[in-house]
Amino acid sequence: MRPRVNGHGSPLVMGILNVTPDSFSDGGRFFDPAAAVEQGIRLAQEGADALDIGGESTRPGSAPVPLEEEMRRVIPVIRRLTRAVRIPLSIDTSKAEVARQAIEAGASLVNDVTALRGDPDMARVLAASNASVILMHMQGAPRTMQRAPRYRNVIADVRAFLRDAVRRAESAGIPHGRIFIDPGLGFGKTVEHNVELLRGLDRFTALGYPVVLGPSRKSFIGALLNAEVEDRLFGTLGCVAHAAYCGIAMVRVHDVKPTADLLRMLEVVAQRAVAVERRRHFLRPASRGARSQDPPRESSHATRRQH
Repeated sequence: MRPRVNGHGSPLVMGILNVTPDSFSDGGRFFDPAAAVEQGIRLAQEGADALDIGGESTRPGSAPVPLEEEMRRVIPVIRRLTRAVRIPLSIDTSKAEVARQAIEAGASLVNDVTALRGDPDMARVLAASNASVILMHMQGAPRTMQRAPRYRNVIADVRAFLRDAVRRAESAGIPHGRIFIDPGLGFGKTVEHNVELLRGLDRFTALGYPVVLGPSRKSFIGALLNAEVEDRLFGTLGCVAHAAYCGIAMVRVHDVKPTADLLRMLEVVAQRAVAVERRRHFLRPASRGARSQDPPRESSHATRRQH
């Protein structure tokens, strides 16, 4: 999967598929491989541009999963979904061997929450493949990341981390064109840190790499809206709308259909706004002393070419 935005300019929608018993939002619902495959097909039908499949929870306080268990959870699901859907599959892992086998099974993207720091072999595995990678910022590890996280300046610190991460990735042989970056909402951040990162998304798009954002059902939304996990959809959609206007390349969400519908509506409204502004431009009165001009007419050749 190559970093890009879709043909309409909206962010891509990555559907979350947790094949785990303990993820913070939907842990256990899709732990059975058949249920996971069924959910993956459903997310694709709802409008997902990619699926992110994970076998190890990275919620605050979670413990690592043994290599063999993680592979047992995700590899059969990826093999079956490769045949069942026609969208790219991502493996959410920080283990090089899981990534290698997932790529062999059909994954074309690796979502590494450790940004290649968790396993010294991860960069080599990625460089030897055609898979792309998401390099995410996280302060600490999932088990400890929410224990009083601190930054001198959260935007500057996360930007510096991501700049270093992409340098290391490219030095290891991963091409620029196969790298996404993710500021890591909820991974070692307070509520205030997450809000600051959202306000400063343009600082991350300015780094020159497509940005992935994962606000879905996060605890900072719950804290701001006094909402339990199951009631955080509208808060998530607010973050997605803001991300779309900031030029984010991809949003990672649990609720694919509402997200896809929101982005489609934003796209339609934006296109209508452009058309209205163009009409207003042609209808403006000519300045004093100047002759009014008719709107430019398309030549018959141009019209035929468009059709």
